[in-house]
Amino acid sequence: MSTTERKHRPLERFWPYQELVEEPTAEELAAIDPELHAALFGARDLPFSITVVFGVFDGPGYPAAVALAKASAEYRETGRDDAVRHRARYFSPEAGRLRDLWVHVGEAPGVEVLIDDRPVPHARELWLPLLWFTLLR
Repeated sequence: MSTTERKHRPLERFWPYQELVEEPTAEELAAIDPELHAALFGARDLPFSITVVFGVFDGPGYPAAVALAKASAEYRETGRDDAVRHRARYFSPEAGRLRDLWVHVGEAPGVEVLIDDRPVPHARELWLPLLWFTLLR
């Protein structure tokens, strides 16, 4: 074994090209899937919510549905082109606005209804009509 002296000493930084931010921004945290957010940071303390997830569909109600979804308490758009999915979260006091959205997307194919960000059996048939009863007050 030779006892030669090293002529080059590597830098001690792992990323020599760019300084990366250690903490995610508020926008990045908002874009995280709710289940991933719960796994990483624990469950969020949110009130009861109903989320409607729908994709692109043919019909005159699509532009109005997108506008109503963007006006929801939380809105997120994922995908591109024909694979776009709109995710709109509504809380209990917003039942009227949720019903307005549902009028446009209720018959569209591939619409999902999530209760507190989870798929629940009979969400369309049971939970939404129960929420409509709160509108009678």
